[in-house]
Amino acid sequence: MAHPVTDTVTDPADLTATQARAMISRRQLSPVELAEACITRTNAVNHAVNALVAWDFDRLLDEARAAEAALTSGAPLGAVHGLPFGVKDMIDVAGLPTTFGSTIYRDNVATKDSAIVAQMRAAGGGVLGKTNNPEFSAGGNTRNAVYGVTANPFDLTKTCAGSSGGSAVALAVGMAPLCTGSDTGGSLRNPAAFCGVVGFRPSPGVVPGTTRGPALIPLPTSGPMGRTVADVGLMLSVMATPDRSDPYTFVTDGKTPWNPADFTRLPRVDLGRLKVAMTEDYGFSLTQNVVREAFRARCEALAPQFGQLDAATPDCTNADRIFAVLRAVMMLSGHATNMANHADQMGPNVTDNWNEGLSYSAQDVAQALSMQGAYYRNWQLFFEDYDYVISPAVTVSPFDWRDLYPQDIDGVKTQSYYHWLSQAYASTIAGHPSISLPLGRDALGLPFGFQIVGRRGDDLGVLAVAAEIEALFAGDATFGRPKADIEMLKAAPPLSQQDGFLGFA
Repeated sequence: MAHPVTDTVTDPADLTATQARAMISRRQLSPVELAEACITRTNAVNHAVNALVAWDFDRLLDEARAAEAALTSGAPLGAVHGLPFGVKDMIDVAGLPTTFGSTIYRDNVATKDSAIVAQMRAAGGGVLGKTNNPEFSAGGNTRNAVYGVTANPFDLTKTCAGSSGGSAVALAVGMAPLCTGSDTGGSLRNPAAFCGVVGFRPSPGVVPGTTRGPALIPLPTSGPMGRTVADVGLMLSVMATPDRSDPYTFVTDGKTPWNPADFTRLPRVDLGRLKVAMTEDYGFSLTQNVVREAFRARCEALAPQFGQLDAATPDCTNADRIFAVLRAVMMLSGHATNMANHADQMGPNVTDNWNEGLSYSAQDVAQALSMQGAYYRNWQLFFEDYDYVISPAVTVSPFDWRDLYPQDIDGVKTQSYYHWLSQAYASTIAGHPSISLPLGRDALGLPFGFQIVGRRGDDLGVLAVAAEIEALFAGDATFGRPKADIEMLKAAPPLSQQDGFLGFA
């Protein structure tokens, strides 16, 4: 793997996925030892953050013992052999509940693994447990009426964002070296940014979306989360399978245009040959001044590394309108039964989005789809001149978890519960691969996420550039990856004792 992390690690729970996998292969680390370390860490800190909400540690240990036996037998080893991983509570793990963060599904227990979980297990991974998310992943604050809130490990009064918030926190505190996530309006990138880890949104179809209702609207996608760029590349190599169930996963003779194994061996990139655009707000995104200032500082540090760095942005005309209408279409597609039969159990975000959807006409939808076509073509023209775009990953610094979303940003009122996610959905609308890379902390002392966006289909390039930037700042006191204070978390009182822990308001 490119750019190995050089920090000295004494507890196996703090190893990156690539470090742990290499040590397992060399017989320097037992899969059982790693599983036990992750379980111990979870038991020590989960009370403070509430990241893991369902688990079967006995099964994980059985899987770890099987992984250890495979080492001694000389059997071929999968890419994630012996690595525990967390699974967002939107996808099935056989024998564990899949609640979607909804009281409607509080007692829903999965009978089989989802495709992603099955792939990870086939590649040697073991399930640590289910990670928390907002109700039906609607919103950027991980809290629901089933499991309660998940707190930011850097400040337990703040949100970890969402919707893959439990996964981001589990990674940040050493519960697991890898976690699944999904992303529509930044649900991989926002929590990664708030929690000091890496979240990667791939191009449509790279990770097949086999359960996506409106199959031809590829706004949602699953993706990998890890502590380093190499970690998410390793996980992506398992997730990026040829599957014709997704119309955006192109398969010829059983193969995709991308070689999944390439994600485990990221190429070196000469940053000095790149022409890069930098934008604080894509020309439309409400963005907090503290975020703008942090972004400028990182651009200043990186400017000498790039061949050319210009203040420029793709044309994002109608971005808010496009995202609002198409998101509402997906809500109407996914929640008709729930709203018809259980409207009283649906939380405010989904309910508001449902009602918004009902207010749109067929003409509104047709217009939004046409706008998206123009938006996409504008982005392709822009990327004829630039190799990559860099920006903040999120519009605001982490806020109080009791607030469902920021009502305003520096005094300007937000339009909806998802409007503050606009730094992320700018690239979602165009379908371009995007990564949130942790680069130090902002002026408030909280993690800062740096976003890199590449051409559609250039997933390998985005990962490779991110790895180069990560390597530049590895171990740097200002811009290196921030680390959560594990001892502070161990000593913290249970999060469940906090007022407002359970529910929406």
